[in-house]
Amino acid sequence: MNVHDYCQQKVAESGTSFYYAFLFLPTEKRQAIHALYAFCREVDDVVDECEDPAVAVAKLSWWRQEVAMLESGQPTHPVMIALKAVRDRFSLPLEYFNEIIDGMAMDLEHSRYPDFKSLSLYCYRVAGVVGLLSAEIFGVSDRKTLRYATELGTALQLTNIIRDVGEDARRGRIYIPVDELQQFNVPASDIMNARETPEFQALMAFQAERAQGYYTSALNTLPAADRSAQRPGLIMAAVYRTLLDEITKDGFQVLKQKTALPPLRKLWIALKTWFKY
Repeated sequence: MNVHDYCQQKVAESGTSFYYAFLFLPTEKRQAIHALYAFCREVDDVVDECEDPAVAVAKLSWWRQEVAMLESGQPTHPVMIALKAVRDRFSLPLEYFNEIIDGMAMDLEHSRYPDFKSLSLYCYRVAGVVGLLSAEIFGVSDRKTLRYATELGTALQLTNIIRDVGEDARRGRIYIPVDELQQFNVPASDIMNARETPEFQALMAFQAERAQGYYTSALNTLPAADRSAQRPGLIMAAVYRTLLDEITKDGFQVLKQKTALPPLRKLWIALKTWFKY
């Protein structure tokens, strides 16, 4: 298996909806975006799968060494070997890869966020930066597209947070800001014990409204000149916004179940969005 096949398999096995956004890209860009998302998957798995935080810190340190090798040396991991060629081809900033690792490391340091400002930094690192790198791979002619990319990344991450509230709670994490839990009178114990209350539904409706605001702002920011090039990101937005709509229609039953769109529906959304732009 060559390094590009490894990355493609890693992305496919993750079950991410992003996979459908990449289907229509030319080979070079598709391989590049697979390498980027495989990297994100690898470092995210470190945090999710390591029960000992010290081991996770050591592994993330190893990944930082691999990132350094992108500029001076030869990385050893298949994903990083693929990324080295990608970075050279698309001139991707080295610091962005370390910023993604910094975001993953935040999960080892924080299980709560006091307010949205602190959560925003996390969203920027684990998703906004990925949006910036993705946008560069897809093609940017207007620098306003970079603002679109960071806002879309935040919108996607906020959707993930809403979808995964129950799953994250079972891992001991709550990403809903503490001050907003207090504002809506939702004790953390309600989330940890999967108690669905009217107050919890109101809290989640507030989270969904914020996410929708980021989608709207991102799409309004994207310059017309880059809409065609950024179609994969627009597919991501369409798929995840549909997912958010379904969660909202279901009354935010996210503590005991995880809402997902069927593969055929995601493919249909991808096709429809691709040809729209």
